[in-house]
Amino acid sequence: MENQNNVEQMRIERARKRVKSIAGFYKHLAIYLIVNISLLIVKYFNQDAGDVFFEFRTFSTAFFWGIGLVFHGLGVFGTNVFLGSDWEERKIREIMQKNKKNNWE
Repeated sequence: MENQNNVEQMRIERARKRVKSIAGFYKHLAIYLIVNISLLIVKYFNQDAGDVFFEFRTFSTAFFWGIGLVFHGLGVFGTNVFLGSDWEERKIREIMQKNKKNNWE
């Protein structure tokens, strides 16, 4: 019985760590968006006549920070970000549950 409690406690702790890492990624994403949009707005409204806005230098901060953000996302969500490794199994279970609820038998 005590072993089950320890296993459950470990599962809860892993879930908490996972939630913290996901929240950390979304905070990183929000800061990325706020800072880079602000930088672009400042650059746009403070450029001199004849300056070119659409050049690599204008977007370099967003580009290189974006690479770091992608790696952070891969670290948090893994390489199976979009569908996940067990996506098919989860989707099958989901559809079966919906069919079970809609079945009047």
